[in-house]
Amino acid sequence: MTAHDRPFGRCLEDFQVGDVYRHWPGKTITEYDDHLFCMITMNHHPLHTDAFFAENDSPHGRNVVVGNLVYSIVLGMSVPDVSGSCIANLEVELLQHKSPTFHGDTIYAETRVLEVVESRSKPDRGVVTVESKGYNQRGQEVCYFRRKILVWKKEALPARRRPYEDPWG
Repeated sequence: MTAHDRPFGRCLEDFQVGDVYRHWPGKTITEYDDHLFCMITMNHHPLHTDAFFAENDSPHGRNVVVGNLVYSIVLGMSVPDVSGSCIANLEVELLQHKSPTFHGDTIYAETRVLEVVESRSKPDRGVVTVESKGYNQRGQEVCYFRRKILVWKKEALPARRRPYEDPWG
């Protein structure tokens, strides 16, 4: 018998400049998702939460999903493939909202590795620079960001522990 742990993030040695990770599955953003995110983050702009305002007084004629929700979804979609086992997110160098996202749109995401640099001061880690893009179901790019993450090398990666004995053996 073999037990398999789901991969979640990568070590420094796993990243190769130019590699692209296509995150799956996509996420359809509902009106509820958008309104809840707006309320949690105290963004009460009527463009996101007031259909009458959006239909009558906005350039799009309908509610637009708040950009930080779109960014958060694309970031979250990248975690299992990119930063799930990292030490820290160091910075977001650039964030662009390329096209509006509307209630009912489905977001898909991809991340490309731009740079991999070993730490000069700590031999157990390094910094990886990636760029992520979010697309809607029509293939329009809606979100772009570039970030740096601090990543363990393989030999330093902490073991996954569980708070219970192995039930299988």
